[in-house]
Amino acid sequence: MNAPPIASILVVDDEPDLRTLYELTLLREGHEVTSAPDLEQAQEWLAQKHFDVLITDMRLPDGLGLELLRELAETQRTEKSIVITAHGSAENAVEALKLGAFDYLTKPVDLKQLRAAVAAALQSQRHPPAALLDRAADVVHPGDKLSALQLSSSPLPPAGARALQRIVGSAPSIAQIKSRIEKVATSMAPVLILGESGTGKELVARAVHECSHRANGPFVAVNCGAIPENLIEAEFFGARKGAYTGATQDREGYFQAAKGGTLFLDEIGDLPIAMQAKLLRVIQERRVRPLGGVQEDAVDVRLVSATHRDLSALVQTSQFRQDLFYRLNVIELRTPALRERREDLPELAHALMRRICKESGQPAPALSERALTWLQTRALPGNVRELENLLQRALALSSGDAIEPTDFGDLEPIPSAVLAETATQAPPERAPPPTDTSPPPIDIPNDLQTYLDEQERLVLLKALRECDYNRTAAAARLGLNLRQMRYRIQRLGLNMPSDETDGS
Repeated sequence: MNAPPIASILVVDDEPDLRTLYELTLLREGHEVTSAPDLEQAQEWLAQKHFDVLITDMRLPDGLGLELLRELAETQRTEKSIVITAHGSAENAVEALKLGAFDYLTKPVDLKQLRAAVAAALQSQRHPPAALLDRAADVVHPGDKLSALQLSSSPLPPAGARALQRIVGSAPSIAQIKSRIEKVATSMAPVLILGESGTGKELVARAVHECSHRANGPFVAVNCGAIPENLIEAEFFGARKGAYTGATQDREGYFQAAKGGTLFLDEIGDLPIAMQAKLLRVIQERRVRPLGGVQEDAVDVRLVSATHRDLSALVQTSQFRQDLFYRLNVIELRTPALRERREDLPELAHALMRRICKESGQPAPALSERALTWLQTRALPGNVRELENLLQRALALSSGDAIEPTDFGDLEPIPSAVLAETATQAPPERAPPPTDTSPPPIDIPNDLQTYLDEQERLVLLKALRECDYNRTAAAARLGLNLRQMRYRIQRLGLNMPSDETDGS
């Protein structure tokens, strides 16, 4: 007795030879395959039965394969679609992904990649993420562990549920980004995460990975601004023995290391322009050639990028390739700044304090209402990263069972009027936002740029002094990379001690 087919697949292509090749390849995998030579026949098949996967050529005799994707989306059908595009047609591939295609392949199609794409689509379809975000947030406190019962009843994979729980907060902007993470996790479309430094872009990238069908694969995070330019190609694509001085053996690059998983390119805006062209080719061709190698290796990664810089502005000044920006920005996620979700600050502070103490193996002290009110008065331009640094500082300086405003050290104290008001009020369940949100009065400078340069100079000098003039540590404290720190020191003409170090 023959085994039942693994899946039902519809193949749409107007070239008989290619259509037959795809059919035979998928039949050997145990699938049931139906084929159509044009848009009309494909629409008739879709009207008659349900398929697990739709594979369609982009250009058909009577229209575009994108029309099938639109129909699937409009009728809310569950078929996962894979679009085959002509070599170098980047716009078509991006358009297909934006319309909901699970993946795309370029001609000539590599049959190994075809089988892998179908297998991934089926795996994603059989383990689809669903909207559990707000329900889980109502039941489980962000600092608590998810119970086995909650994980087993959750439509998300356990790792995905935990990853979403690590994104602490209940503000509308946080609920929205969690919801979008679940939706974008179901495809192979590239994701671009935008947001200020310290807003948790890597946390979001990990959640995209953990909620996807690639959760069991590796998650490889790369800081594009921290790699020396002379090594960047070897780091990304790997290198063969003898490719350069010191290459004593073959080594794999980030793309090879992330095979079957997700490659996270952090600070993509810092990538040198020459490397941008090479990255674009890899995205389009789905293949990499190691430095010093002859043959190309197939690429099987989900690409997620992030930056705190304005890529659109960089494109306008020719510092970032427009075609690469177009390919990376298929799905855009924005991490909100802390000032945009002040209501989450107490919850965030408690969750961060629990994590800090767990990592250091010490009991977590309470955060007094006065301390939370003091934190609410801070501007916190470094966002969650700065909040975490303040809590680490307070924990180190505290000697009591609860954190008080004085434990934050020689930083600006909370206004006495605010402290008096807090002391006379019953402590609320959550710390209220400051009642007066208007900025303090300032004198308008005659020369704004000079004024801003002076403020930046004071901040840099303070950070450098507190870090013993270690530029790497000071840069991390300010949410910058070393290259950005050096640029600011040079631009502002800061005098550095002769014995200062970069910490490298």
